[in-house]
Amino acid sequence: MARNPAYRVEHDSMGELQVPADALWGAQTQRAIDNFPISGRPMPRGFIRALGLIKTAAADVNAGLGLLPKNRAAAIRKAALEVADGKHDAHFPIDVFQTGSGTSSNMNANEVIATLASRAGTPVHPNDHVNLGQSSNDVIPVAIQVAAALLWHEALRPALVHLRGVVDRRAKELSKVVKTGRTHLMDAMPLTLGQELSAWSAQLGSAIRRLDDSAARLRRLPLGGTAIGTGINADPRYAKAAVARLRALSGIKFVQAANLFEGIAAQDAAVEFSGQLNALAVALTKIANDLRWMNSGPLAGLGEIELPALQPGSSIMPGKVNPVIPEVVNQTGFLVIGLDLTVTLAASAGQLQLNVMEPVITFALFASITTMERAVTSLRVNCIEGIKPNADRTRDMVMNSLGIVTVLKPSLGYKQCADIAHEGYTTGKSLHDIVVKERKLLTQQKWDEVFSFENLINPKFEQ
Repeated sequence: MARNPAYRVEHDSMGELQVPADALWGAQTQRAIDNFPISGRPMPRGFIRALGLIKTAAADVNAGLGLLPKNRAAAIRKAALEVADGKHDAHFPIDVFQTGSGTSSNMNANEVIATLASRAGTPVHPNDHVNLGQSSNDVIPVAIQVAAALLWHEALRPALVHLRGVVDRRAKELSKVVKTGRTHLMDAMPLTLGQELSAWSAQLGSAIRRLDDSAARLRRLPLGGTAIGTGINADPRYAKAAVARLRALSGIKFVQAANLFEGIAAQDAAVEFSGQLNALAVALTKIANDLRWMNSGPLAGLGEIELPALQPGSSIMPGKVNPVIPEVVNQTGFLVIGLDLTVTLAASAGQLQLNVMEPVITFALFASITTMERAVTSLRVNCIEGIKPNADRTRDMVMNSLGIVTVLKPSLGYKQCADIAHEGYTTGKSLHDIVVKERKLLTQQKWDEVFSFENLINPKFEQ
C-alpha cells in the first residue's frame, strides 16, 4: 500500500498508528483523539498553561538534581514555556471527556514538548524525560489547582475588586436619592439608592474574602506524589523543589500539600472553591434581579432607575429596551450553580487512591471562573457605570407609600398607625392628608420634621 504523505507512523506500547504529518503530538494523543470524539471541546487554555508550567518546573528541578543533562532540560524548558504561553494550543485537541485520570492530556503535553525539544536538536523522550519524576495522577490534580489559582488571582479577583470599586463610587454618587424599600415586594421603609448599593458592595466583599480563603487550599499541591502519593520513581528532593519552581514561575504562593495521598485521591479543594463560586453566583444573581426590578417599566413598573440602552428589545414592539446585562448575569449565575453540582458529583465519584473524574472537574471549574469573570466585567462596564436615577419618581413613591406610617408608630402607637394605613389604602387618601389635615395628629412643622430626608434614611430612636 502506498504511504499517505499526509500522515506519519508513530508507535507506543500498544503498537503503531497513523498521526497527521504536521501534528506535534504522538501515538498516545492520537489514540485519545480517536477514542473520545465526545463534545468537541478541548481542555481549557488555563489548564494547558498549567501543564506547561509544571513541565518547566520539572525540567528545571531534574536538571538541578543531576537527573537530566542540562542541554536536554533546557530544550524541554523552552518547549514547555512555549506550551504555557499558548503557542501550540492547536496541538492539544483531546476532548474534555476523556480518560478520567487525565492521562491522555498529560501525555499530550509530554509528546508535544518532546517533539518540539527533539526538533531543536536534542533527542527527548515524552515519558523518560518530559515526564521524569511525575505521574498523570499527580500532574493532573496539580494542573487543576494551579490553573484555578491563576485564573482566580489574575482574572476573576481583579474583576470583582474593580466591580466593587465602581459600586462603591456609584453608591456615593446616589447617596441623596431616596427611594422606597421593599420587603416581600411590598412597600417598606425608605432608604437611599446609595444604601441599597452598599448591600451589593458588602456581598461582593464577602464573596472575595470567601474565595481568597478557599484559594489557600488550592495552593497546596500534591506534586511529587506520582502514582498514588508514595512518590515512587521521583527523587525525594524533587517534590519540594518542584513546588518552589512553580511558585517562582507563576508568582502564586504554592506550597507542598501536607499529605500527598489526599491531594491525589480527593478533589476537596476544587469542591470548596467551586462552592464559593456558587455563593458568588447567588450574590450576583440577587444584584441582577434587583437591577431588573428597579429598572422595570419604564412607565408601568417601578422605574426607579434607567439602565444603559444597549440594543432594541423586541422584534415586534418598537421602542422596547430590555435589561439585557442583568439577564446575562442571571444566566451566567444559573450556569455556575449547575456546574458546581457537576464538580460536587465528579469529586464524590473518586475511589480509593485516585479521583477519575478530573477532566470534567477541570471543565466545570474553569467554565465557572472564566464565564463569571466576563459577566462581572460586563456588569460593571455596561450596567453599573451607567445607572441613571429617577429621583423625582422615587421621592414621590416614598411620600405616597403607606409603609412610611411606621415612622409615626413611636408617637401614635401601632393600632392607630394601622388604622391610618388602612384608611389610606381603602380611600386613596395620602397619609399627610389623614394625619395633618383630617385627624390633626401632627402639625405641618412636625410633619416636615418627622418626614425629612435625614430622618427617613437615618431614623432617630424615640421612646
